[in-house]
Amino acid sequence: MKNWIIREIKKEDNQAVAQLIRSVFDEMEIPKTGTAYEDSYLDLMFEEYNKPQAIYFVVESEGEITGCCGIAPLETGGPKICELQKMYFLPKTRGLGIGSKMIAKCLEHAKNFGFEKCYLETMPFMHAAQKLYRKSGFEYLDAPLGCTGHNSCPVWMLKEL
Repeated sequence: MKNWIIREIKKEDNQAVAQLIRSVFDEMEIPKTGTAYEDSYLDLMFEEYNKPQAIYFVVESEGEITGCCGIAPLETGGPKICELQKMYFLPKTRGLGIGSKMIAKCLEHAKNFGFEKCYLETMPFMHAAQKLYRKSGFEYLDAPLGCTGHNSCPVWMLKEL
């Protein structure tokens, strides 16, 4: 994959982003109940992240959205904790270092927004993602933080910003 860029989501990206996220859920057989798959705003990501202290990015290559990730305040997590949210990549985008760049961009914005910690939730079988999160400085937690509504994600991680 060549000529890829990371940019902020636009309203016209909503359908492609929702389709990408759903396709990764299907590909990896991620449970749909108690996960991001059920989020009511999955088809309205531009609107959902068009809020204070929130931003969402897409990876675009030759006009196609091939990855996405964002940050937003962690619900009921306190004013200084954000959450790395909805990070998904199509298979052709994986293993190219784009995930590291995406996380770095999100964390840079998190710091600029005034957050001191970044939280995330993931699935136990997503080993490549966990390796990437560890490499980016996230550490495992023994219990979840905040109230994400994603009770089917039993792996919790946190990074000091």
